[in-house]
Order: sequence, then structure tokens, then C-alpha cells
Amino acid sequence: MLMEDVRLREGLRACMNCGVCTGVCPSAEFYDYDPRRIVNIIQGRDDDQIEALLRSETIWYCGECMSCRPRCPRGNTPGYIIQALRTLSQRLGLFVESEKGRQQLALKRTIGQHILDKGYCITPRLVAPSQHPEQGPVWKWAVENDTDFFARLTPNYMGAGSGAVREIDRETISEIQKIFEVTGGSAFFENIEAASDAKAREMGFDGASDRYMMHTFSHNSNRH
Repeated sequence: MLMEDVRLREGLRACMNCGVCTGVCPSAEFYDYDPRRIVNIIQGRDDDQIEALLRSETIWYCGECMSCRPRCPRGNTPGYIIQALRTLSQRLGLFVESEKGRQQLALKRTIGQHILDKGYCITPRLVAPSQHPEQGPVWKWAVENDTDFFARLTPNYMGAGSGAVREIDRETISEIQKIFEVTGGSAFFENIEAASDAKAREMGFDGASDRYMMHTFSHNSNRH
């Protein structure tokens, strides 16, 4: 199933386990994370070890900075391998077995849904101060005064016309939604919802409610 993903075929050629990818990886500095070991597991094709990765926190530590790509002496891209593992974990519903994996629901309902509704991954109004206190008081002011503030940077902020952060017309939004349907993106999103709902009930929530989503967004066990 992993080999069906072009990112794995492109990202894994002939690893010699030199460890350069781990040596340059920013995430390896802060987490118990070793891209070299992950590549070694994939090369070994041990189904049990691969499934353990799909259920683990580990595959969600990668920041996808791709520092590993230009430095590998064999031309591998461990970041691509992580992307392939994440997608398979989502397809099989195994992402809900880890704390960081469960955060995929929050990403789907914010960034994912924003693409379908607005045509953007993110716009200033999506970064709510209540959910992002790390942004500080300046950002709170910017969001509360966004129309005046961003009008200085773009002529049609969230309005009709041209320019950055303009409102995307409904015809284009319909095209984006159609692309999601045809390529399987919509079904993929539905799978995220279904797996999250089942896990939420297992954890004592009333399904994948907003309360459960906020729990995945804000809860940190401090174990990793």
C-alpha cells in the first residue's frame, strides 16, 4: 500500500543508513525522532513495524522542512516517506491512535474546510486570537481591525476584485470543490471525520463534536 504512493517511490532509492538526515533534522533536536530509523523500517518491509509507525506519534513530528532532501548522499527524501506514511495512516484510520495524529481533525475542519469554503488554506480571520494566544495582543488588535489594517496592504481585502486575500468568486470555489470530489479529496475528508468520530466516542466524547475537536487542538500530555 505504501508503494502505491509516488512520494515513497520518489523518496526512497537506496538508503545506506549513514544518519545524515537525522543529523540535520530540526525535529530530531526536539523530539525522540529519527528519520534514519524510519527509513530503515520501511526498507525492511516488516508489516508489524510499519503498522506501529502508522499508529505512533513519530510520523507527526516531521516539520516537512525537507532539510533531509539535499543532504542525502543517495538522493533519498525521508520527508516524502513521512508524507506517504501519514496519508496511509489517515486512509486506514490509524491516525487517531496517537495524540498528535488526532489533531488531523482540527486541521481538516480549519484549513481543509477553509480551502473548500474560501479558496485559501488560511486567511487572517481564521487565526482566531482565542485559539492562538501565542500570537499576542498585536495580532488580537489586527484581527479586530482587520478591514482597516489589511486594506493598507491589498486593495480588495476579502472583497470582490483583484489583489492578495481577495474574495474568491463562487464559480472558482465550485471548481475547487469539484476537484476535491473527483480526486477523492472529499472522500478522504469524510474518512478523517468517521475515524475521529469513532475514536471520540471511545474516549467518552459525544462523537467528533466541536468539544472533541478543541480537545485535540489544545490538549498536550507533555509525553513527547
